[in-house]
Amino acid sequence: MAKKKQVGRRVEGWKAKSWYKVYTPDSLGKVYIGDTIANDPDSVMGRVMRTTLGEIINDYSRQNVKMKFRVSNVTGDAAYTEFIGHELTRDYLRSLVKRRTSRIDAQVPITTKDGKKVDLTVTCYTLTRANLSQTHAIRGLMAGKVQEIAKEVDFNGLLNGIVTGEISKELFKSVKPLFPVRRVEVIKSKVGIMKAA
Repeated sequence: MAKKKQVGRRVEGWKAKSWYKVYTPDSLGKVYIGDTIANDPDSVMGRVMRTTLGEIINDYSRQNVKMKFRVSNVTGDAAYTEFIGHELTRDYLRSLVKRRTSRIDAQVPITTKDGKKVDLTVTCYTLTRANLSQTHAIRGLMAGKVQEIAKEVDFNGLLNGIVTGEISKELFKSVKPLFPVRRVEVIKSKVGIMKAA
């Protein structure tokens, strides 16, 4: 027979731990996104929290945007985070795919004006099927435009552009004269980990 676990000790372990309230970065309004439990503040550092953009800005039409944050600073029982990436939900992306059209993805490594390295995945949904040379042209145009935008903004500006959809609108405007497109989305971002000096 399996041995019974000693419940008493586990309860004592829980009692020794503290709850920390987790907040988004300043650029997203220091919104409370949840709690995490830990023995001490040091073990909260580096934890990754996930939520949706809809919950952060109280707009449930944006529940399709999953956001990732890493705890970078703990003060008292409050844990403050930094943005490390976002991704659009699979069911939302699936809903954008239509028959006899093309989905063109471009993975673009960029560096913002303040030196932050970010990997972006940009996707274009066309109205009609694009051939190989058109696909290459659209991919190249999107990559070039994203890098151009990144050079002009700092990291917070880039984050704001992703969240508000401004970057997607700019890309749509630049691709539209080249080929009939239905939608352009920044579907994923991943912030490069800054190495400690």
